[in-house]
Amino acid sequence: MPGFNKSHVKSTWALALGACAAVAVSVTVAGQAPVRSGPSVPTFARDVMPILQKSCQSCHRPDSIGPFSLMSYEDTRPWARAIKSKVTAREMPPWYIDRRVGVQKFKNDESLTSAEIETIARWVDGGSPLGNRADMPPTRHFDASDRWHFTPDLVVEMKEPNIVPAAGPDQQTDNVVDLGLTEDRWIQAIEVKPVSGYKGIHHGVIYMGGDEEAAEQRAGFLAEYAVGKGADFYGDNSGRLLKAGTQVNFQLHLHSNGEIQEARAALAIKFWPKDYLPKFKYQMVQMGSARDIDIPPNTDNVRFEGYSKLTKAARLLSFQPHMHNRGKAMCVEAIIPAAQESQNIDVLDNPPLQRVQTISCVDRYRFAWHRNYLYADQEQPLLPAGTILHVIGWKDNTSGNRFNPDPDNWVGSGPRTIDEMNFAWMSFYYLTDDEYKQALADRKTQKRPPTDQQQQQQ
Repeated sequence: MPGFNKSHVKSTWALALGACAAVAVSVTVAGQAPVRSGPSVPTFARDVMPILQKSCQSCHRPDSIGPFSLMSYEDTRPWARAIKSKVTAREMPPWYIDRRVGVQKFKNDESLTSAEIETIARWVDGGSPLGNRADMPPTRHFDASDRWHFTPDLVVEMKEPNIVPAAGPDQQTDNVVDLGLTEDRWIQAIEVKPVSGYKGIHHGVIYMGGDEEAAEQRAGFLAEYAVGKGADFYGDNSGRLLKAGTQVNFQLHLHSNGEIQEARAALAIKFWPKDYLPKFKYQMVQMGSARDIDIPPNTDNVRFEGYSKLTKAARLLSFQPHMHNRGKAMCVEAIIPAAQESQNIDVLDNPPLQRVQTISCVDRYRFAWHRNYLYADQEQPLLPAGTILHVIGWKDNTSGNRFNPDPDNWVGSGPRTIDEMNFAWMSFYYLTDDEYKQALADRKTQKRPPTDQQQQQQ
């Protein structure tokens, strides 16, 4: 695949809005701006507010991660031109899947449609009118539960915060918490989030067991947090068992950023009903990790790749690229083996004729948004045993990368923010041969066009 040569778009709203400061200052928000064209100009009340409520306000509201509020016309109007700039560049909402290749339907797609982007652009170009306040939809109300992407059955927090100094080396801390479970329960969805010290938490990994036990047994991996990530949904008929008495270890990677912070994280879990036994065991694994990363200074499109093999047939549930500040783009593709005369042949040692299928690409990676892209049920890739997942990442270590802390420095592998990583978190569950064949048959039936009789019945 050719190198990614797109010019980088600015990283955060704060950076992008600097150029619009003069415009923002000159706007009077108390009055409505005049409409510059005919009646076709969208209005805020009727056309724009529903879009903001659907795709923007979950972050852009008081006491949330957005740098300004979009809860009202008065809040939004000063930022109108900056909003147009970001949405037309598809920088906001943060959704960076390459729309030209791979799976395109997701459960958690928060991106705007082309029509919604056009509506916002025409609203701004037409003078950003308020319109009739009677057209305004009911105010969207948020409460404590809106911090999570599902309604949790259990929320546990670290007992004490970790102190992140204003300056100093990165830290790795262990924080053990008892979940308080008195009986075994199956997990349906899980999410980790900071509750304080958001800027100081580079990432967090949750292991089952105490600190020593969890550190020695990576099989105890339960969940992961990275900047901008949402929840992990296990999908229908899939789950993971938590035993009664389970402890978890919040292993946080902390990074100083110029101010003292108290970093604390919380874990939220949604359980399956007590009488429900999931058929499949959910797994989330680091796929295609590239070791020995070597990025020369002032160099763009440096490519790294890694491979992971699926030992059984599998259904992929999600894709989450993981890189640091030099990360530019990432793709994952499936190298699917041809039919084998013997199941004992090792695909890696004896490669047959193969076909390659692109699963997903992120063409504008953003370290500030570690999105977990959840495949829609009917688009979840079904892969045979022996498939190799090939993860390819591109790095930009030049001054053209606005996220780059030092383009004149060589960069190698490591967990620190100034180091680099290159892998994809992939969630999946394994299938038996019969389950795989049935899933393929079901997929073909679901994608088959309806017959004339079926259309008449509809």
